[in-house]
Amino acid sequence: MNKKSKDLSRRRFIGDAAAIGALGALGVGALVTSCHSKPKYTAPVFPDQAPDGPRLKAGLVGCGDRGTGAAFDFLSAGPNLEIVAMGDVLQDRLDRCRNALREHRGVEIPDDRCFLGFDSYRKVIDSDIDVVLLCQPTHFRPESLLYAVQARKHVFAEKCVGVDPVGVRSVMASGRMAEAAGLNVVVGTQRRHQKDYVKTFEMVKNGAIGDLISANCYWNQGSFRHVYPREGWSDMEAMIRDFFNWCWLSGDHILDQNIHNIDIIVWFFEKYPVSAVGFGGRHRRPLGDQYDFFSVDFAFDDGRHFHAMSRQIDGCANNVSEMIYGTKGYTNCRNMIWDYDDNLIWEYEYPMGDDGTRRTSVVISPYVQEHINLVTAIRTGNYINEVQNVCESNMAAIMGRESAYTGRQMTWDDMMNSNLRLGPTEYSMGPVDIPPVPPVPGTSS
Repeated sequence: MNKKSKDLSRRRFIGDAAAIGALGALGVGALVTSCHSKPKYTAPVFPDQAPDGPRLKAGLVGCGDRGTGAAFDFLSAGPNLEIVAMGDVLQDRLDRCRNALREHRGVEIPDDRCFLGFDSYRKVIDSDIDVVLLCQPTHFRPESLLYAVQARKHVFAEKCVGVDPVGVRSVMASGRMAEAAGLNVVVGTQRRHQKDYVKTFEMVKNGAIGDLISANCYWNQGSFRHVYPREGWSDMEAMIRDFFNWCWLSGDHILDQNIHNIDIIVWFFEKYPVSAVGFGGRHRRPLGDQYDFFSVDFAFDDGRHFHAMSRQIDGCANNVSEMIYGTKGYTNCRNMIWDYDDNLIWEYEYPMGDDGTRRTSVVISPYVQEHINLVTAIRTGNYINEVQNVCESNMAAIMGRESAYTGRQMTWDDMMNSNLRLGPTEYSMGPVDIPPVPPVPGTSS
């Protein structure tokens, strides 16, 4: 077995064994079959609530909509959980999140635990917390994750983990540091914590559609959030308030949204793509420097391909889904498997609802399940660290973006050796010399 295979196997052992051990409900017999038959993979069984235990105090970094949601999700994960500190670069976002926690959860965070500024992540992490929730714009994730690991904190980090190769490689290193220190890290690709997806992965891994051949994935939707500059805002403030439309802050929507679908394909194929050829463009976006659409052909090292498509334009056909094709059939990755005569041969069985009818979705939101699984791992002493797997999907998305931006084929080695770093190196609420000019394929480096 070569070094890459050993490393890949080790990572997957950590992820699967930790999930099964920490998340319970499986005995040894579920993992071991007769020596005369091929062992089958058994998916982890996620609990509906984290076990009770000593108080866990969390700090929130990034108090926008997603950060506020993550704070509520953490509090919903189980008993004896608290949010005790928070930080942001914008006062109104911090105040809005603080008020929401007070009004809806009775959480009162004192003034001396509310931090403002670009260094607020340090102040939150340095306060008396056990877990940090990193939910600021993606550009800032690598630096804050490194600081959290150095401070020996368990981490929930929203996706993506980086907007450029330099940032993602930094996060990979931080993930290895966290592993060495025994720090649990969960990253917000919530489909890996969604029970129907997890069960479908088990079916596919055990041969339900045969050998995997190819895949398609999509995140096509209408136009997304636009925040127009206001008088009195500096360049930096305007960009941060409109960060979904600036590549240096969010990585473009192939990272911010399509990464979920790309991550599913990487997860199910159990390998990352090694090259990408893509295209994209901009026709309707009124702000920022990003594209309206991407179409990328990814190739694995064994010649198999998958296609990723994403778009943010009103008035077009919408589709957020995945489809994987095998030698025996195909699956939507979430809850159904068909043969090539279009017969449904397996369907995930959702639980019964209180009204006696079968539900059509999982009971526990995967956004909450992420935090249940993190808290369970911390309290049971069984380890979970999702950094490397998510970094591979994140780097793949960057590889596709850079191919579309430049019009050139990009390879995994290109990304791993690239010195591309987006955004300013110093942060203040002042001017930012990044013009709203989208890349032009064939001319962009």
